[in-house]
Amino acid sequence: MNFLAHALLAGGDADLEVGGILGDFVHGQPDPALPEGLRRGIVLHRAVDSFTDHHARVLAAHALFDPPWRRYAGILLDVWFDHCLACDFGRWSDLPLNRFSARLRQHLDERSAWLPPRLRRFAAYMQVHDLPAAYADAAMIGEVLAGLGQRLSRTNPLARALPVLQARDAVLRQCFADFFPDLVDFAQGWRER
Repeated sequence: MNFLAHALLAGGDADLEVGGILGDFVHGQPDPALPEGLRRGIVLHRAVDSFTDHHARVLAAHALFDPPWRRYAGILLDVWFDHCLACDFGRWSDLPLNRFSARLRQHLDERSAWLPPRLRRFAAYMQVHDLPAAYADAAMIGEVLAGLGQRLSRTNPLARALPVLQARDAVLRQCFADFFPDLVDFAQGWRER
């Protein structure tokens, strides 16, 4: 899953939300100097990713992509599922998407001292581009994929992926609708442990 889903799955806990974003910016064991809530958010992020990667509906969705897209199916699905979530956010949250997004950016800002430089730069980018609320706009998804493609070390087609996703929109939305309730239940159970 991508940033919007990770933040939502934190269940309203600000430290888990920020830790959920941190999960894409740190590797290995979380720094013991980090506050406990941020460390738990990183661990939740990794548990969510593992659950997602092994879910039958997500695995089936990978098969919808022919080469060369199948190699990037995990990235494509993570980003497109955040688009699906943003488009139907009211079903999953009592907060409107714009307020949720602004609150997440505020939580990142309040914890900026704990963020690595790359995440601080990304938080500034989020502010300028109204992320993650802007994930509801398919054009922003195209920009996100192009940016991800630039960060990969090898040449890749991610900048051209938006039409591929749009052509599969109905079936991917159904995959998301079948999968996401299971992920919400999983994350809630994890938080309650």
